[in-house]
Parts: sequence; structure tokens; C-alpha cells
Amino acid sequence: MKAATRIRKDAIDLIERDQRFANIDPDDLKIEVWGPGFGPLVHLILGQQVSIEAADAMYATLVATVGTVTPTAILPLDDETMRRCGFTRMKAEYAKGLAHAEMNGLSLERLSEQTDAEIVKTLTALRGIGRWTAECYLVFCLGRRDVFPVGDLALRLGYQELVGASQPPSESELDEAAEQWAPLRTAAAYLVWQGYLERRGRA
Repeated sequence: MKAATRIRKDAIDLIERDQRFANIDPDDLKIEVWGPGFGPLVHLILGQQVSIEAADAMYATLVATVGTVTPTAILPLDDETMRRCGFTRMKAEYAKGLAHAEMNGLSLERLSEQTDAEIVKTLTALRGIGRWTAECYLVFCLGRRDVFPVGDLALRLGYQELVGASQPPSESELDEAAEQWAPLRTAAAYLVWQGYLERRGRA
């Protein structure tokens, strides 16, 4: 079964089990599994601290500029070209650091054969890649089934609204709360995101 199909089936299961998700149509979930590799991880670097729409637009500009996003396509780009593609100075450094790592032995393709924890450990050892980026790589690039990126602001706000809390949970509080949905936490994340977006007219 394809990863996206499995996650959608998990979402249907959670909707049946958790009445707080009852108003969400699982067919509305935009489940994305981009596949492993350098380009998808650069997409996530562009997405740090910006909206989904902004990240997608910037990555589309990058693809239009270089074609296939590879280390050898990224490294020659000058500062102005990187800025036009949406990279801040720091994000440009992160992307080029990742390119150097790939050219010096890191294989994101082989990394996908490891466990979630091993992948997070390897990725977060790279400059500019924190837990949020690593966990989003597990969700959006590898389609892993039991990941809830607690550093995501939309998930924190979405969970606050889901449970009617007075303030967003901390990352540790959200991490603990998400255990109720294990081992289907990826589907739960999609459902919380969907609720967040629907309430803002962005779904």
C-alpha cells in the first residue's frame, strides 16, 4: 500500500475513534509524500517559519531556475539568485551545507532505510536542520506513519482549538498529548492541520 493511502486510511480510523475529528472529511486531506532526497529536504528548509503556500511558491521558483534540485545545481548559485528563489542568507547557508554533506557521503536515499529516531538524529546533526524539519521530512518525504511534529505552530494552535484550551500547549505538552493517537500520529497531525486550515478558510 502506498504511504499516502495508508495515512488516509489511518485518518478514517481516527475519525471513527475520536469524535473531535468527526466534522473532517478524510477525502479533503491533502496528504503529500514527496519521496526521499535532496530536493524535498531543501523544500522543507525553505518552509522553515513560513506558510505552506509561501514555501511551495519559493520551491517552484527554485525548480524553474535550476530544473532538478540537486547539490550540483545549488552550489554554483550566487547570493542574488538564492534570494530570488526565497532563501534568506541563513537558509542559503543551510541548503549549501546540505549540498556539501550530500557530496561528501551523506545519502538521503539510504537514510530512508533507517528508523525514525535514527533519521532524526542524523538530520539534526546538520546545520540548520532542527527537530521540526527532520520530523517533517519523515512525514512529507518518507510518509512515515507515527510522527507528530510538535514544533509546528499550526499543530500547536490547532490542538489548542481542538481541545478548547486557553493557550497553545508547549512542545513537551503536545508531545505527551499526541501519544493518545499512537501509532497513527501522522494521520492525527493531518487531521489537526486540516481543522486549523478549515477554521481559517485556507483548506
